[in-house]
Amino acid sequence: MRTADETPDRGMDGGPTGLQSFAVLLRRMNSEFNRITHEFAQAQGLHPTDVQALVAILDADRSQEGRAMTPGRLREQLDLTSGAVTACLDRLERAGHIRRVRDGGDRRVVHLHYAAAAKHVARDFFKPLAAGTEAARRQFDEDELRVVIRFLQVMNEELGQLRRTEPRR
Repeated sequence: MRTADETPDRGMDGGPTGLQSFAVLLRRMNSEFNRITHEFAQAQGLHPTDVQALVAILDADRSQEGRAMTPGRLREQLDLTSGAVTACLDRLERAGHIRRVRDGGDRRVVHLHYAAAAKHVARDFFKPLAAGTEAARRQFDEDELRVVIRFLQVMNEELGQLRRTEPRR
């Protein structure tokens, strides 16, 4: 059993597991992801929001929930207007990154899918990021990775709660 002196620092600041340390590291990682996203957007002649849409569509395609992305869900997820989503999807479709597919049962419903050729373009661009992620993962054993995964899941849930409780603009 640990005494109070042996418990890791979980306070607001100070110490390697304090809130300040987490905030700095999460901001730094987010900044790097944003930089890479902007580089991909520029290389593809896209807006950074277009890349966010691509990620949302890709994640929906890979989701175990089996729910394809729709323009309405994308609008909600990215917090955009209907017009902005339409313009984004038009750009992505013209550039060959997505396909719009009408639902067989209800032709009013449109499903969005990441185009296969575009996946190859993205895979090639993000290969260094994948290699870096894998190099980082190899430095941890399975138990440590489970803790990291659990932290990221809980963090995403907390961020999702903030999204739902913030007043709409």
